[in-house]
Amino acid sequence: MKVRKKQNIKIWREEIEIPFQIPEDAENREHLVDETGDGIERVTDVSIPTISFYPASGKGPHPAVLICPGGGYHILAWNHEGTDVAGWLNSNGISAFILKYRCPERRDAAKADAARAMRVIRSRAGEFNVVPSQIGVLGFSAGGHLAAAVCNLGDIKPYEKVDEVDDIEPRPDFAFLIYPGYLYNDGWTTAPDLAISEKSPPVFLFLTQDDEICVDGGIAYFLAMKKMGVPAEMHIYSSGGHGYGMLRKGVSTDLWPSLAIRWFATDVMKSERW
Repeated sequence: MKVRKKQNIKIWREEIEIPFQIPEDAENREHLVDETGDGIERVTDVSIPTISFYPASGKGPHPAVLICPGGGYHILAWNHEGTDVAGWLNSNGISAFILKYRCPERRDAAKADAARAMRVIRSRAGEFNVVPSQIGVLGFSAGGHLAAAVCNLGDIKPYEKVDEVDDIEPRPDFAFLIYPGYLYNDGWTTAPDLAISEKSPPVFLFLTQDDEICVDGGIAYFLAMKKMGVPAEMHIYSSGGHGYGMLRKGVSTDLWPSLAIRWFATDVMKSERW
């Protein structure tokens, strides 16, 4: 489905010093990694983080989702975990923002970018025609870890305040974590950078048993949410692997978008209309 892209929006003002900036940022130019013939667009060397806004059709205001593509914090899988996801959200009446966070290997910077993006979207909710209390996050693989991190910042600031936008709450109102990575710690606990609490937002988790990269961490996240009494829905299928995004493969992983929208309607919006 064709989506209507409004603009690329810089999340940090040019006149401020961007948190976790490094000298190489002045020289790096983002580009596509050489194609491997699989039709996936891979962006890397991102030094200027942005959000790309894809507004839903209709009068609104609309719920909205910040999309965090995956890629092991090395690249961003831009189409099947980004623009294609925005199209799916738009077709379901949800506005979408795709986060282009800093990479490769810029985890602290990426977390700052995700938190700042949530704040920017909320601060400009009227302009974007979205509901400020209905802004969620959706992440795949490393982007799933990033989404979980911004859901569970706890008392630790992801960066020092740079302007009045940073007075706004960055925590999403709900989350979709699709084969999220880097969540597991020993003993079926979650990674120490996740401050899961009763304030964590409700979550939809989709995993496959044969995804050795992510399935244990997803289960640990679900158990942590259960312990805190936070609503969580988890689906685990026997096969499907990792990195499928919006690709249709004729297997059980094709089901996650329809299951996710059902969860969004019943558990988040508590309505079939929004």
